[in-house]
Amino acid sequence: MSRKLTRTLRRWLYIGHRWVGIVTCLFFAMWFISGVVMMYVAFPGLSDKERLAALPHIVWEKVTLSPDDAMKKAGATHYPRELRLNMIAGEPVYRLADWDGKRQTISAIDGRAITDVTEQQALAVARHHPASQSPQLEEIVDRDQWSVVARYDPLRPFYLVHLGDDAGTKLYISSRSGEIALDTNRTERVWNWLGSIPHWIYPTVLRKDQPLWRQVILWTSGTCLVVGITGIWIGILRVRIKRRYASGNITPYRGWMAWHHVTGLIAGLFVLTWMFSGWLSVNPGEYFANRNTPREVLQRYTGHDAPTIATAIRALADKRAAEARFVWLDGMPLVILASHDGTRTVIDAASGEIARLPQENLWKAATTLLPGSRLESRLTIGEYDAYWYAHHNDRELPVLRAKFDDDAQTWFHISPVTGEILGRIDSSRRTYRWMFNALHSFDFQLLLVYRPAWDIVVWLLSILGTIVSVSGVVIGWRYLKR
Repeated sequence: MSRKLTRTLRRWLYIGHRWVGIVTCLFFAMWFISGVVMMYVAFPGLSDKERLAALPHIVWEKVTLSPDDAMKKAGATHYPRELRLNMIAGEPVYRLADWDGKRQTISAIDGRAITDVTEQQALAVARHHPASQSPQLEEIVDRDQWSVVARYDPLRPFYLVHLGDDAGTKLYISSRSGEIALDTNRTERVWNWLGSIPHWIYPTVLRKDQPLWRQVILWTSGTCLVVGITGIWIGILRVRIKRRYASGNITPYRGWMAWHHVTGLIAGLFVLTWMFSGWLSVNPGEYFANRNTPREVLQRYTGHDAPTIATAIRALADKRAAEARFVWLDGMPLVILASHDGTRTVIDAASGEIARLPQENLWKAATTLLPGSRLESRLTIGEYDAYWYAHHNDRELPVLRAKFDDDAQTWFHISPVTGEILGRIDSSRRTYRWMFNALHSFDFQLLLVYRPAWDIVVWLLSILGTIVSVSGVVIGWRYLKR
């Protein structure tokens, strides 16, 4: 009875793997091929450096409203998460972002709330972009393939402006605030149809419904994970290393089946870990902690919560800057001026003089982040490591790392230039870093330091995974034809 049951279970194992694998191998092949494209072409976005490069210099003479008055006009009851000053179509404006995601734009000339931007103003914004040749309004869009995610919701709808350059650059300019939310070029748009969109299962009609999209990812990758496990199991059952088959081979199969069997055994562990890490990408069950720093933690660090920052605007009149941000650090009001190339200068808000931020003062401010815990380690990170590294993005170096002895073993990364909190990571997020980033993107520091090594490893594994997948598709097609 036991042997009969074993044979029955094994038969259903083969049948299940075969028929479910016919569909899932299409996904496997799509993911491996699109993943190679994503190695070199990222999904369209807008880096801070790109955003700053498209802003004109602040005309300080036109600024008649103080930051305090701007917060009062906006009805702020506490200091906002973000308070910036920059230009829009020749007019200086304050941009406020509250902790609940609400955004407001206040004129720095007369204090009026700016809630809509004209087509002409949008074109004026576009003319300052470095790639601008002959900007023209293409259309007004609320949500499309490149602006589908929820973080753009407070800025919709957008003026879609074509800059007329050879790269085919298009800007998404908010019709509410005049901010550039996103830029894309022709290369990004074309290659992402072969990269990120199929890889993330990212068509607009699905991605605009975040809960539905998340469930599709969970169930699709989860099913593929089960197929991968059964495939390795069958592969092990059918392989013979010592007592080989009559043909002298380790596999009983020939042709595409042999390719599928042998490459599946060679790349099986990679395929399995890669599928598992992909399944983790949407954080099933919200098992891993949120990466965001809570408001109360940041408020303790800034040392100020009232909607005030007494800034002498006239004292900044001789400073050339594309943007000014008004912040507090350990009870000290500061202005962070940013230039077109991303260079930042910290200014004392009261005097207008360059502010000095001794590291000892930053470490002292860091002790307020988690008052119930001890700051057990203070490190200055001068080179990228396993938890602070650049891959498809830029990260500041050097950076300060403050380690606390709380239950979550929290680390904070702090900019020694501006004193800003650049990131927060606890033991849960560090585990996620290894289970997702390392297993899925191969973000191992040794490979990233010697970058060609990373390309070679990922290419080789992707080729093996593609062979397993394509052979499975061919085998499945033949079964269906029968």
